[in-house]
Amino acid sequence: MARELKARYRGSVLGVFWSFVNPLLLLLVYTFVFTVVLPGVHPPELQPFAIFMFCGILPWAWFSSSLLEASNVLIAGGTLIRKVLFPAEVLPIVTVLAGLVHFCLGLPILAAFLLYYQVPIVWSDLLWFPVIVATQLVLTLGLALLLSALAVHFRDLRDLLSNLLTLWFFATPIIYALSQAPASVRRFLLLNPFTHLAVSYQEVLFRAGRFTDWPRLLAVAAASLVVLAIGYLVFDRLRDTLAEEV
Repeated sequence: MARELKARYRGSVLGVFWSFVNPLLLLLVYTFVFTVVLPGVHPPELQPFAIFMFCGILPWAWFSSSLLEASNVLIAGGTLIRKVLFPAEVLPIVTVLAGLVHFCLGLPILAAFLLYYQVPIVWSDLLWFPVIVATQLVLTLGLALLLSALAVHFRDLRDLLSNLLTLWFFATPIIYALSQAPASVRRFLLLNPFTHLAVSYQEVLFRAGRFTDWPRLLAVAAASLVVLAIGYLVFDRLRDTLAEEV
């Protein structure tokens, strides 16, 4: 995983510090847009809106980048795959774990802004935070294993995935609150597992004392274990064909 992190920033001046700088710059841009360019366009309970949105953007960046990189990681690591004793599943797993590290490095930036804007914290809700992260980790690992193996055989999957992730992003209440969606649309949004992850992050970190989505979070956690099992089974089934296809 250390090699993955070093490779991402090889040749840059700041190196791994970009993991801090990128979320800081992103949050500063959102703060400028929603306080100077578009002030007061969202309900008062969602202010400062840049912080609310960042609570969803940060985990989404981990999720989407992990899946996009996982869809190409086996092809890019073809020389390793051809080695008889090399466990191919390590590559997508490391990709997801590297994304988790970047997510964790972005949390201090989010925490600093939460303190600056004096967003109240309910510690009993915050205890759910590791559960939310663990649920996202399991879900992302399962999808990464599945996509990495399938993308070796179906190369068009990588291009299709980028478009699907764009649709998935807008079908997740990140740049809007779930309550703002029309009731007819909300029923479909609730079928999206990342909806409950995003809402959980928002309620635990931003909307103190309002963590009501925990039953759905636990349901997503159970479903994520199933996705992980399916992802690994598919990966293991295709393992013998990977070296030939890459």
